[in-house]
Amino acid sequence: MNVPWLVQIKIDKSAPKAIYVQIADEIIKSIKNGQLKAGVTLPSTRQLAVELGVNRNTIIQALDILLTEGWLISEERKRVYVSDRLSVAIPTKKKEAQQQVVEMFRHDSIFFDDGLPDTTCTPMAELARAYRRIFNQKARWQIMNLASEFGDDKFRNTISNMLNQNRGMRTSSSEICITRGSQMALFLTAHCLLEKGDLVLVENPGFKPAWEVFKHAGAKLIPIPVDNEGIDVHAVEYFVSKTRFKAIYLTPHHQYPTTVTLSLSRRLKLIELSNKYDFTIIEDDYDNEFHFNQRPIMPISAHEGINNYVYVGTLSKLIAPAIRVGYVVSSSNFITKIGKLRKIIDTQGDTIMEQSILDLMISGDIRKHQKRMLNHYEKKRDFFDSLLLYHLKDKVTYKKPDGGLAFWLKPIDNIDLFQLKQRANSKFVSFYTPDRFSYDNEIVGIRLGYASLTETNLEKGIEVISRLL
Repeated sequence: MNVPWLVQIKIDKSAPKAIYVQIADEIIKSIKNGQLKAGVTLPSTRQLAVELGVNRNTIIQALDILLTEGWLISEERKRVYVSDRLSVAIPTKKKEAQQQVVEMFRHDSIFFDDGLPDTTCTPMAELARAYRRIFNQKARWQIMNLASEFGDDKFRNTISNMLNQNRGMRTSSSEICITRGSQMALFLTAHCLLEKGDLVLVENPGFKPAWEVFKHAGAKLIPIPVDNEGIDVHAVEYFVSKTRFKAIYLTPHHQYPTTVTLSLSRRLKLIELSNKYDFTIIEDDYDNEFHFNQRPIMPISAHEGINNYVYVGTLSKLIAPAIRVGYVVSSSNFITKIGKLRKIIDTQGDTIMEQSILDLMISGDIRKHQKRMLNHYEKKRDFFDSLLLYHLKDKVTYKKPDGGLAFWLKPIDNIDLFQLKQRANSKFVSFYTPDRFSYDNEIVGIRLGYASLTETNLEKGIEVISRLL
């Protein structure tokens, strides 16, 4: 009988662990390491008993465990096979053993993302009506022509008014370029601002996709630690006073991933340092809409006296992640450079989507949707906070965020978070490990998004993490 994975099964009959449990664990190991692939039919219980030299009832007990936990699927009177509802990432040699985490996902898995919105609340009806209005207007043929690389003029003007009225900024439409999401805005900014060898300061922990953009533009990054007031401006001052830096990138409203808000004194100090040492502040205000106090903290870019800034925002989180609409704000000269580069890679944006969102903004539907979502997310945040207090009170420390769609938890005990995730995966619960946010050495902390999950799944997921902690 040629079944390679059977050769790997080791049974110690003198061990305190029951033999059927040993067999079940060994089969799970073969599935995890890829020796036993999805859909493979197992030999009969009689054949397995003969091959392993054990009683057939022992094999039946082992298979019962595997069937119950979802590793195997049984087709009555036909076969027992390895579940094809699991997606198992085979560990690579690239990471250390502690990072060789097995990912398993089923339709009923619970995944704590890093702060995605609740797509079940997307204003689909309003968006569809806006689309119909756009296509029913008399001059509808005009939207089929090529548009400006900077975005629709009326849309830019509306974004400018929104920023001026709601965020205290002083912009004009000529200082705004509409992009396909904030990541494109960061890409365009990096390649218009930076040259090979330029130095850029970044938050640590922080947003790796932005770091990759800066590296792609040829920049060298210097990580700066973050505490409960945001980025350490004393460290910033030390570095910029020693050598020339081209820019600093940060998320001051709700720092990613720790959710802390940069204090006013540090904001003012950063502006002072930027003006003195002539470096640009790249401000990523990725979730400005989601604040639960009376009003959000005003952007750094809104402060008087700031000379060198690039402000990046998005509407994707407010409407839906698939709606790729962002914008970049800076001086007219810099926006002209942004437009020239954008035209090379993307002649124009999604004009029809821009027109539709503009329609929603003019009609007031976007404002109504934002109010509904703020109320929805605030209630869900408070519910999630109550779960953490009940299940994890003595196991983690955290600060209830005043905005955003995620919590930042730090285990009280010295916990291997990679092993914790691996154990959670076996219960079909998952989350991001610290390497997603850390520059070099892993920062201790877990970012758990609460907005996209139901209250039932939030509770189930936290119960699993609590038991494992």
